[in-house]
Amino acid sequence: MATSVAQTPRRGTVRRLAGALHTRTRLRLSLLLTAPLLWLVVLYLGSLSVLFVSAFWTTDSFTSEVVKVWSADNFHALFTTPVFRQVIVRSMGVALAVTVLCAAIAFPLAFFTARVAKPKWRPLLVVAILTPLWASYLVKVYAWRLILSEGGLADWMLNPFGLSGPGFGLTATVLTLTYLWLPYMILPIHTALEQLPANLLDASADLGARTWRTFRSVALPVVLPSVAAGSVFTFSLSLGDYITVQIVGGKTQMIGNLVYSNIELNLPMAAALGTVPVVVIVLYLLAMRRTGALTSL
Repeated sequence: MATSVAQTPRRGTVRRLAGALHTRTRLRLSLLLTAPLLWLVVLYLGSLSVLFVSAFWTTDSFTSEVVKVWSADNFHALFTTPVFRQVIVRSMGVALAVTVLCAAIAFPLAFFTARVAKPKWRPLLVVAILTPLWASYLVKVYAWRLILSEGGLADWMLNPFGLSGPGFGLTATVLTLTYLWLPYMILPIHTALEQLPANLLDASADLGARTWRTFRSVALPVVLPSVAAGSVFTFSLSLGDYITVQIVGGKTQMIGNLVYSNIELNLPMAAALGTVPVVVIVLYLLAMRRTGALTSL
């Protein structure tokens, strides 16, 4: 009897609290977002802050110990040392090349899956596009290493034409990264083309527009934000990659490789190198925001 009496005030308190949350949607939303926002601020933004702060420290040249003395020497070295400048420019060039290749390959594939293929086959084609994402990253990269190696599949296919495969190097890196991130470009373009009203294409044809004019004036403005959304993935993932370069890049180096090689010997320099892709990606996101890409993600 005493237990039921004690539970009655508790039930009344829970009901009043539930009623208050039901009527105050902003409070309810704030409580729901508190945990993930704390996770984001403490772990993600906190780690980025530590990365940025440690980039201003120095290293004892004799013991390789980190000296917590504020200095901008690491950033000065990034822009004055030819090797660092070349690696930064090369990394950005690889990311842009992968993005352009993904867009060029993705558009015809997405157009076929969204507009040409029969409706009953479209879900299966989308699954086929997603299938490579289910395989292990390392398995896919090592498969490309076998394809591009001397006497591999690339050489076997090109030998009848008197040619040979690209081997390991910058070209192999771009090809492998293009294969890895291509689905991230196909899916947003497929979605945009699937939502494109068919009567717009029919009206363009009825008005005498040819295929290229229809693509340029009707399809491209609709698909362009989705292309920009896909480029956010292909560009950022390629810029920060370092495993693919180690496996198929030969002597090629990118920012990720320099970060990895400097972690043990010069942690502040590795942190300074790590801030470069972060800043570049933030600037890239700000540029893509104007195209409406972020709403298409």
